[in-house]
Amino acid sequence: MADAQIPDKPALEGLESKWDAAWTEQGTYLFDRLRAAEVGRAGIFSVDTPPPTASGSLHIGHVFSYTHTDVKVRFERMRGKTVFYPMGWDDNGLPTERRVQNYYGVRCDPTLSYDADFAPPYEGGDNKSSRAADQVPVSRRNFIELCEKLTVEDEKHFEALWRALGLSVDWTQTYRTISDETMRTSQLAFLRNLERDEAYQAMAPTLWDIDFRSAIAQAELEDRDQPAAYHRVAFHKADGSGDVHIETTRPELLPACVALVAHPDDERYQPLFGTTVRTPLFDVEVPVLAHPLAQQDKGSGIAMICTFGDVTDIIWWRELDLPNRTILGQDGRVIDEAPDVIVTDAAKAAYAELAGKTVFSAKKRVVELLQESGEMEGDPKPFTHAVKFFEKGDRPLEIVSTRQWYLRNGARDEALREKLIALGREVSWHPDFMRVRYENWTNGLTGDWLVSRQRFFGVPIPVWYGLDENGDRDYARVLTPDVAALPVDPTTDVPAGYTADQRGVPGGFDGEKDIFDTWATSSLTPQLAGGWERDPELWNLVAPFDVRPQGQDIIRTWLFSTMLRSALEDGRAPWTDAAISGFIVDPDRKKMSKSKGNVVTPADILAQHGSDAVRYWAASSRLGTDAAFDPQNPTQIKIGRRLAIKVLNAAKFVLSFPVPEGAQITHALDASMLATLDGVVRDATKALETYDHARALEVAESFFWTFCDDYLELVKERAYDQTDVGQASAALALRTALSTLLRLFAPVISFATEESWSWFNDGSVHAAPWPEPLDIDGDPGVLTVVGEALIGIRRAKTEAKASQKTHVTRATIAGPAASIAAVRLAEGDLKAVGRIAEIVYADADDLAVTDIELAPQEI
Repeated sequence: MADAQIPDKPALEGLESKWDAAWTEQGTYLFDRLRAAEVGRAGIFSVDTPPPTASGSLHIGHVFSYTHTDVKVRFERMRGKTVFYPMGWDDNGLPTERRVQNYYGVRCDPTLSYDADFAPPYEGGDNKSSRAADQVPVSRRNFIELCEKLTVEDEKHFEALWRALGLSVDWTQTYRTISDETMRTSQLAFLRNLERDEAYQAMAPTLWDIDFRSAIAQAELEDRDQPAAYHRVAFHKADGSGDVHIETTRPELLPACVALVAHPDDERYQPLFGTTVRTPLFDVEVPVLAHPLAQQDKGSGIAMICTFGDVTDIIWWRELDLPNRTILGQDGRVIDEAPDVIVTDAAKAAYAELAGKTVFSAKKRVVELLQESGEMEGDPKPFTHAVKFFEKGDRPLEIVSTRQWYLRNGARDEALREKLIALGREVSWHPDFMRVRYENWTNGLTGDWLVSRQRFFGVPIPVWYGLDENGDRDYARVLTPDVAALPVDPTTDVPAGYTADQRGVPGGFDGEKDIFDTWATSSLTPQLAGGWERDPELWNLVAPFDVRPQGQDIIRTWLFSTMLRSALEDGRAPWTDAAISGFIVDPDRKKMSKSKGNVVTPADILAQHGSDAVRYWAASSRLGTDAAFDPQNPTQIKIGRRLAIKVLNAAKFVLSFPVPEGAQITHALDASMLATLDGVVRDATKALETYDHARALEVAESFFWTFCDDYLELVKERAYDQTDVGQASAALALRTALSTLLRLFAPVISFATEESWSWFNDGSVHAAPWPEPLDIDGDPGVLTVVGEALIGIRRAKTEAKASQKTHVTRATIAGPAASIAAVRLAEGDLKAVGRIAEIVYADADDLAVTDIELAPQEI
C-alpha cells in the first residue's frame, strides 16, 4: 500500500507526461506475443486502427473517434484479452505531395536528373495554394526524398499528441504506407489480383483533376454547388426542315458532340429518333437517339452527348456505342488537333479559335461565335447546380480518355457484388444502420475501381511493358516481377530477361510510371499491420481483426475497399465488427472541415483542459452520433474535468480511512451501496461489450455522484470513529467501491484513475482485472431511501435558513412502512451526518422530512 505517495492537493496537471513515461517504461500496452500464442485467437482483441494522413493536421474529430476506440480497447485489455493495437501512418497520396510542394517550394519534374546536393529553397510553407511557376523543379527522386523527410517529422508530432491523449497503442507496432515492407505487401496483393484477372487496364473515360494531373476514383468524389448557365443552342435537321434546340451548360464541348438524346417516351422527339442533325458551328452530322436516362423535364428535354461533359455522357457513350471525340487534354485545355469529323474550312477555323484555351475561355469564345452565327437563342440563363470535384481539389473535374489500371469491385460483376453485400451482413455494425450506407454504396457503384494515379510519391505499380519494333508499348505484353524481387520501382528497376540499356528502345521495355491510389494501399491495413505474407504466425493470431473503427464519411472508401481486398484474397470479411463514429459539428450543427474554416485543432484544448476532460467529452457521445463542439464554451469538457478532479479528491478521502485486518461488510447501508454498485458493473459491462461506451460512462458517473454526495457523507463519521463497531464495514465498503469505480472509469479518464490507483495498488489500473459483481447480500433500496432522507434533512435546514452544520434536536421523517424500515437500518449514519439528536417516524404515502427542530444556537 502506498498511502504516503498521496499528494496534499491532488491535481490533473502533469499527469499526462508522468503516466505516458511510466506506461512506456513498464511496457503496459505492449502486445504480448508469447501470451498471444498461448491463448490463441479467441484470447486476442485486434484493432484495424485508422492510419491518419501524416501530411495533414489532427483535428478535434480525430480525438473524438480515436478515443472511442481506445475506450473499447482498454475495456477488452482489462477483461483479460491480449490486445493488438497498432498505429499506422498514411504517408503517400496527393495531399502529401501538395504539402511538400508548399512546404519546400518545389515541384516534381520527372525529366530532371537526381541532385544529391539539392537543398530546397525554404522550409515551412503555409500549406496553402502556391503558384507552380514559383516552385523550383526537382527530380522525382529528390521530390520523394522530401516527401519522406516531411512525413517522418509530421508523424513525430502526431505520436506526441496521441500519447498526450492517452491512446493505449503499442508504439512498437507501427507501419507507414510508403515503407519497403508496405510496398512489398501492396505490390504482392496487386500481382495476385492480376493473376486472378481481378486487375486489368483499359483506355477509358476518366475523371481527371487538372491541378493534380491525375485520375480520380468514384469514391473520392464530392458534389459542390457551382454557378452555371443554360445556353439554348440550335442543331439543324439534316433534311433542312428546321432546327432542334438543346439547352446545355457546356457549349465549349460542341466540337466533341457525338449525338443528341431524348427519353424514348418523349412524344416531342419520337419522330426524330433514327434521323440525324448537324451541329452548330462545326457542321458535324450526329444521330438523334433514345435513352431512358434522358430527362423530359430538364431544359428542352433533349440533350447533346459529348465526350465527355459529365458521368452521364460516359454511360450514354458506352451503352449507345458512340465514337470518342475527346477534345480536352490532361491540362484541362482544348487540344490542338480537331476531331477528324470537323472538315469544313469554317468549322476548322472555329475550332482553331478554341485550341489551347482553358475550359472557361473556350466557353466564352464559343458563346460569342454562336451569338455571331445566330445559332444561340437568347442570353444564357444563370442557375446553380452540383458539380463533381475531387474531394481534395479546387477546380471541377474534367473527363478525359486515359489508360488506367482497375480492380474489379462488383460494379459489373453481380456475383462479386452479392458476395460483398453478404460479407457486410456478417459484420456487426455499431450502430447497425451504418450497414445500410455500405450496402447503398456497393449497390450504387457504376464502374470498377480506378487504382492508378499519375503522381510520384506512392507505391509503384509493379509492371513493365514490352516495346514493339516502333518503340511503342505493347499493352498485351505486361511484364511482372518475381515475388522474391518485391518491392520494385519499374522506373529504375529492370524486368527479368532485359538489361538496363534496353529501357525505352524498340524491342526493349518501358516501366510503368503510375503509382497506386493511396486507398489501394490503405485498403490493406489489416495485412500491413497483421503481417500478411510476412509473419504467418502473427497473421493467424490477429486476423480476421475484431474491429474496424472509423468515420462514417469513409465507409465508401476505406471500409468498402478493405472489404473488397479481403473478399478477393481470402473470401471473408476482414473484421467481425465495425465501429463507426459520427461527425464533429460546430455550434451551428455544421460539419467541421478545413474547407469551411471551422476546424478546431486539439493540442490547445488538451493543454487547457487536460486529456481526461477531452476523453470524457468524446466518450459521452454514442457511435454514429454527431457531437457539437464549441471551443468558446466546451461544456462537456468542463464537466469531464470536474469529474476527473473529483475522482482524485474522492480517492484521497476514501484512502484516509484505514481498513482493519479481517474487516467484513456488516452494515445494511454498506451492503446496499455495494449491491447497487454490482448493478452498475453489470450495466457498464454489457454496454461496453456492445460498443456503447456512452451508456457505460453514464451509469458509472451517475453512481459515482450518488456515492460522493450521499453515501460518503452518510458513512464518513462512522468510518472515522475507530470505536464504532461499524467502522470496519464502512472502511471496507469505501475501499471496495473506490477500487471498482477506478476500474470502471479507467477506460475513459485514464490518467486520473491511474494516479489514484497508484496510491494504494502496485501495477497499473489498466492491467488490473475489469470489476465483476461481488454479489453482496444487500438491498439497493436502502441507499436510495436513506439518500432521499438525507436530501430531505438538507432541504429542511436550507428552508430554515440554517447552516448544514446546525445541530437538530428532533427531526420527523414520514413515509411508507418499507421506507421507514430502510431508514431505521441506517439511522445512526443519518443522525451523524445531519447532526440530529432524535428522529421520530410517522406514516405517510411518500417519504419526506415533515418537521425539523433546530437546536438552540450558542451565543
